[in-house]
Amino acid sequence: MTTRDVTLPGKTDGSVAEPLPWRDLTDPRRAVDTDDLEAGLKEPIFENLEIPEKLGPVTIVVDDHKIKRFAFTQDDFNPWTLDSSPFDGRRIGHACILGNDLLQLFTLNYAGSKTVGFHTEEQMWFDSPVYLGERVTLSGTYVEAYERRGQGYVVMEANAVGEDGRSIIRHRGVEILRTVPGALAGRGSGTPDRKVSGELPPDARTVESLGRDSRPGDVLAPLDKTITMEQAAVFSRLGEYVRNVHNDLAIARHGKLRIPIVQGQQQVGVLGEYLTRGFGSHWFTGGWMRVKFLNTLEVFEPFRLTALVTGVETGAEGTKIELEVWIRRLCDGKLTAVGWASCTVAN
Repeated sequence: MTTRDVTLPGKTDGSVAEPLPWRDLTDPRRAVDTDDLEAGLKEPIFENLEIPEKLGPVTIVVDDHKIKRFAFTQDDFNPWTLDSSPFDGRRIGHACILGNDLLQLFTLNYAGSKTVGFHTEEQMWFDSPVYLGERVTLSGTYVEAYERRGQGYVVMEANAVGEDGRSIIRHRGVEILRTVPGALAGRGSGTPDRKVSGELPPDARTVESLGRDSRPGDVLAPLDKTITMEQAAVFSRLGEYVRNVHNDLAIARHGKLRIPIVQGQQQVGVLGEYLTRGFGSHWFTGGWMRVKFLNTLEVFEPFRLTALVTGVETGAEGTKIELEVWIRRLCDGKLTAVGWASCTVAN
């Protein structure tokens, strides 16, 4: 388990204090007396994979800085995260605040700054909110690896568990471990049984929230966003001295990109904001989404999120609402991500 090598203040009885967890996967203060922050880590190539391979566990703390930093990177200043929430009035982290920590667990074993990959699919289950000051344990496993169309894919399953042992969020991600991001575009936009077109029915009703009165064909009021270079760089671990196509111009151009691109997981975080607006507190305790990434999204490039209600089913546990979701670049109309989401709300 990774912790920073400091002790709790105020110990005067001579006892040994428990080390404090840092807010990130790694503690950047190691750079003071460590020359190579990635020494001993494997090169992130398909041939070095071990299946199954444990990733973590690592304990981090969701402190005030982590919450405010995520709010900046997403431009999402939800008052539940900065003041009080519907969960006993306590401050909570954003729905996807731990998403990138889970995705990046592989960098505990592999050199993150040597990774030039492509996130192809993300799936998340939201079980409970994370609270300000809470210590969270993250762990994952590489469960599958395969080759397709000349690319090497790896599948990770991971979860975040709270101090009391409850599940906060579960993650399943698919990644091309090493590729040329600029050469990947126009990927398939569905699964064998489902396809997201990104088109709206002509009689669509636009709604501001989703609930028991929702009906198929409703459209959640779209959300427009732009992620700046500063936001992308901070989200993509610049503060831990990790360099990649999201926070470094030279590395982006080496990957055949004009400028850095927004991480797929950062787009997932914006979807988390959007669906929190739609479902409210229900999203934190019963939300699910599965997202596929199709095209790159450059920093400073405006984009729009849209969600279409495709199913409404009322049962004993509440009303389950199913959606198609997508993200579209506003400059040329191309989709960067498509997917599906669902949540059950009280009747």
